[in-house]
Amino acid sequence: MDNEIRVPHNGQKIMALASEEIKEPILSNNGHDASLDAPNAQVVLDEITSNLEEGPSQNNIVLVQSNQTTSISRIASFQGLIERVRRTVRGSFDDIGWLQRSPEMAPVEDGTERFTNILEIIRHDVHMLPNSMVYLLVPGLFSNHGPLYFTSTKATFLKMGLTCHIAKIHSEASVEKNAREIKECIEEIHWGSKKRVFILGHSKGGIDSAAALSMYWPDLRDKVAGLALAQSPYGGSPIASDILREGQIGDYFNVRKLMEILIGKVIKGDLQALEDLTYEKRKEFLKKHELPKELPVVCFHTEANISPAVLATLSHVAHAELPRFAPLSMPVVMPLGATLAASAQLLQTRYGEKSDGLVTCRDAEVPGSVVVRPKRKLDHAWMVYSSTKDDPLEADASQVCEALLTLVMEVGLRKNHLISLRDE
Repeated sequence: MDNEIRVPHNGQKIMALASEEIKEPILSNNGHDASLDAPNAQVVLDEITSNLEEGPSQNNIVLVQSNQTTSISRIASFQGLIERVRRTVRGSFDDIGWLQRSPEMAPVEDGTERFTNILEIIRHDVHMLPNSMVYLLVPGLFSNHGPLYFTSTKATFLKMGLTCHIAKIHSEASVEKNAREIKECIEEIHWGSKKRVFILGHSKGGIDSAAALSMYWPDLRDKVAGLALAQSPYGGSPIASDILREGQIGDYFNVRKLMEILIGKVIKGDLQALEDLTYEKRKEFLKKHELPKELPVVCFHTEANISPAVLATLSHVAHAELPRFAPLSMPVVMPLGATLAASAQLLQTRYGEKSDGLVTCRDAEVPGSVVVRPKRKLDHAWMVYSSTKDDPLEADASQVCEALLTLVMEVGLRKNHLISLRDE
């Protein structure tokens, strides 16, 4: 046998020792010399070689399995990154207008022409709202921090001899919490006046009002005459979703954390108020709570003006009282028009959707309702805050609110008539 035996590289030292042991006499237990014969030596070598070859093979298997696990982990991470980028790029593209695409949702009726006629009549100082009803205005998100929110409309209604209230709710509370408060408000109004209530909700105020009627309709059926939703994200809001949903733009700039601080710490609200406007939450809520079919509903949405001239538009949101030596008040104005125009431009560029700056037109349409789609360019804040550049030749926000409630009344009369005919 050769002195050199070929074995795997990691067993060469052992094999060398084994080779020397085979060549040299082995000391036996009985004290005399004995030599390992060739056949036995070959068996020993074969066994050693086999053991050495099996060891590295098992190590290789473990190493391959480890490499495969690492590769799978890297692929999964890469796929997760790709999916995150895809969600970020698409944003709310798949959600906008989901209500309109849903086959089980009732079709809407276009009431724009009739609304325009009513508005023209009102502008000629002819009013049709009866004083046998109470009119409840429900404000939207952050309204508690805008003292003039809906005040002009309420003052106009009071001058016409109509009973009008602005719902006192925490505008930064959740939809379900505000729904309970609105229910209690309606019951209190009805108990004190014995009159039915027409409701007009703006923005989230419309969502809160619709939630109250959806959740508590058996208790409110005889107390509510109709509902108007003005610029309300009934199907959800791409702004809220893009800020809060995982994998969206807000994730990359810690916007959610900033909103938690702003709403929770600064203005003592609940972030749930904003979360309730996301598409995910709206789908979840509407699956459980639908508006009653017998309720007259009118919804109104607009498209913001995104021309460069709007960048100079200021909105009057409050009054600032001057010191005692000058008993005057100064108007507090904010560039809401410019901000909403920029937001509308963003939604138009990213999603190709028309909006008032916060709510897309398609998401503001309530299934089964009468929809008003005016051609006039109006942003989201116009309904509740007067602009310093309002056109005196156009209807103001109070007149638009009056026209919407008048249309709700007409829809209610028509529904009642149809129900009577059906019963007969």
